[in-house]
Amino acid sequence: MKKKNQLCFISSAMAVIFLVMFVMYSTLNSHYVASGRKRDISIAGRTLYKLDVSWPKYSEHFTGEVFGVAVNHLAGVVYVAQRGENIPKVLVFSTDGDFLHAWNTSTLEMPHGIFLANALGVPSVWITDVGNGPYGHTIKQYSPSGKLLQVLGTAGKAGASLTPLQFDQPAEIFIHDSTREVYIVDGDGGMNNRLIKLSQDLQVVWMHGEKGEGLSQFYIPHSVAVDNFQRVWVADRGNKRIQVFNSVTGDWLGSWGSCFTDDAPYSVRLTPDQKYLVVVQLNTNRVTLLEAPPVGIIGQCKVVSSIQLADDIKPHLVDLDQKTGALYVAEIGAQQAQKFVPITFSNGVL
Repeated sequence: MKKKNQLCFISSAMAVIFLVMFVMYSTLNSHYVASGRKRDISIAGRTLYKLDVSWPKYSEHFTGEVFGVAVNHLAGVVYVAQRGENIPKVLVFSTDGDFLHAWNTSTLEMPHGIFLANALGVPSVWITDVGNGPYGHTIKQYSPSGKLLQVLGTAGKAGASLTPLQFDQPAEIFIHDSTREVYIVDGDGGMNNRLIKLSQDLQVVWMHGEKGEGLSQFYIPHSVAVDNFQRVWVADRGNKRIQVFNSVTGDWLGSWGSCFTDDAPYSVRLTPDQKYLVVVQLNTNRVTLLEAPPVGIIGQCKVVSSIQLADDIKPHLVDLDQKTGALYVAEIGAQQAQKFVPITFSNGVL
């Protein structure tokens, strides 16, 4: 009789656990449906990141095509950039998911990339503009509150590859934290297909500017990032590859193409520990983590983990919190930004 009672107790306990889990799942699922956000993901390879379903706390602020994100890890702030008519161009959230404020500007036409510079000093937000109208073909610097500080390029005038600071649909900008050196990929479908390095005072240090499929040539360079080992990583979108250069000399170091046979790389960023290169592929709705090679070796690309997003999410550009390792993904198709947190993050290492 005692054994029978124990079995009944265990069965009842399991039933209660199942019921609790069912209620929790139903509640969570209804939240997804009610909020209208697309959350379906699957992970292949190592599970390095998981979706933070609580970020942001309210998604109603997303009203346009979310094309880029930029993180100030010291201030705990995330800038989410979106485009569309009569909407705020930049939404500002805390890394905990609270909505802080938004700002709009009439100086942006077709914004494409966003970057947070000088987090250690006086931070500023840089936005590239690929528009063909009176404000396009420029890169603009704003204060964190949205005040226009500086414009690179001549607004409304598409430039030729012979003039370094005359852009034709500049895709993205990356500014090194310590040296303040500037890296620009210029040519989101325009005549220019260039990678430009500028000094802190905006003088040209070196440049690669030829369209083609050969070494150091580009076809729609879309994103750029610099690691801690003097290497520049460029998402050469039209050629379905990533090219790597020496950040000091501009010398070509290598190319990765075997990982991108089905879709091109759209965005490149490195995790804080410099172990992984984070790449998004818009058409296949995928976020991929590649093994970053040691100093002096490029070799072949190796996929460590991939996050498959729901159909029509269209991830465009990403950024990472350099303090926590959190990954933020801007999704044009879903008109939202999502946050992924590292699973094994400990003491600054994934």
